[in-house]
Amino acid sequence: MRKWRSSSAYRIAFVALGAVLLGLAVLGGLVFVAMHVAFTRQLDATITDESRTLVDEFHGDGEAELRQAIADREASKSRQRLMYAVFAPDGRRLYGSLRASRPELGMHNIEFVDPDEGPDEARGLGVDLSRNERLLVAADREWIERIDHTNLELFAAAFLAACLLGFAGATGLAGYLERRLRSISDSAEAIIGGDTRKRMPVSGRRDEFDRLASTLNRMLDRIEGLLENLRQVSNDIAHDLRTPLARLRNQLERGSVEGADAVIGDAIRQVDDVLELFAAILRLAEVESGETKRYFRPVDFTALATELGESYAPAFEDEGRHFLWSIKSGLIVNGDRELLAQAIVNLLENAQRHTPAEALVRMMAYAADQCVCLQVADTGPGVPKAELSRITKRFARLDSSRNTAGHGLGLSLVRAVANLHGGRLILKSADPGLIAVIELPRSSASAPERGSNDPKAAGA
Repeated sequence: MRKWRSSSAYRIAFVALGAVLLGLAVLGGLVFVAMHVAFTRQLDATITDESRTLVDEFHGDGEAELRQAIADREASKSRQRLMYAVFAPDGRRLYGSLRASRPELGMHNIEFVDPDEGPDEARGLGVDLSRNERLLVAADREWIERIDHTNLELFAAAFLAACLLGFAGATGLAGYLERRLRSISDSAEAIIGGDTRKRMPVSGRRDEFDRLASTLNRMLDRIEGLLENLRQVSNDIAHDLRTPLARLRNQLERGSVEGADAVIGDAIRQVDDVLELFAAILRLAEVESGETKRYFRPVDFTALATELGESYAPAFEDEGRHFLWSIKSGLIVNGDRELLAQAIVNLLENAQRHTPAEALVRMMAYAADQCVCLQVADTGPGVPKAELSRITKRFARLDSSRNTAGHGLGLSLVRAVANLHGGRLILKSADPGLIAVIELPRSSASAPERGSNDPKAAGA
């Protein structure tokens, strides 16, 4: 019993059972009253019709015929035999076998003396035949009482059966709910205990519990991915910081021997490199948190891509690379102009950093269905197909790129910016070279004035 009191499943099941049983009790009471009233009205109608017949007979044939009619009716063996009596004004019973007091006019309950059972109750109607005679027609209520008693017995038996069946059903339902909830709770306890690969059981019925379990499982998958990403970031930060810090320590040791002035510049550059790494990590975390999404507004993507193409064309040409760009007009997206510019810059610098001289880099911006696409393709060494899904992770770098500048966060930031804007980053092998495509939802808003939508610049 204590278990039932402490279990919400059992409380809910038994409260529901109590509500159903209360409804059955109320319904049964209403049916009982309705049947009792209906039988009583039927009896009243029978008495009223009989009274009218006798009154008509009295006025039509006289008192002698009325006496004979009453005698004949009392001698019959009818199951619904009525009782009769005619009273004088002083209360004396003139004729008829009904032993009762002179009644009031109208229909009401009366007391009479039953020859077999003694004092009893009947339903009677008093009617004046003349100024000196009052007719009483009555019917014993015993048959209505028998029907009422039978109905009560049937209802009690049905109610008891409903209680037993309801109790069994409520217990089974509560047990089922408790088992389903316990399975989810046990899985959660296992996860708390360290088994992070444990998942909520799904029965396959696709009911509410299965939908809840599926939602929790997706949440746990997301949490596991975040934890794995956190472990990867921690390992990568430790790995990427080890080299600059080791170089910085060596520079400082050399400075302690050769003199500080000779190594101050190198030490500052090493510290700046570390600070740049942490700034990139913080920027990526800010983008992934989605905080900047509330400052979104329509951005003229055509103007933005054109501006960046014009800015980077000289740098590509100075390094001996060929840079071609093609921007379609009327491209509008809803987002953060500064973040979008940073994503495009990262793709251009990635192509600039990882392609040899004489390589061709092509940037295109165009509309496809309901998307705005920016594509940067190069004819450099490219990325092996097996590595395409890995290079967008934080600090992911190919072995061939270990000696180039950077920390492996560029494509991670591009992917985060695309996801923040409801789009995606697609990487494909060009054989040779790499194709990077940013797909963003197209906006139907009008083009804004060129400029940043930074909240600080907007006066927020």
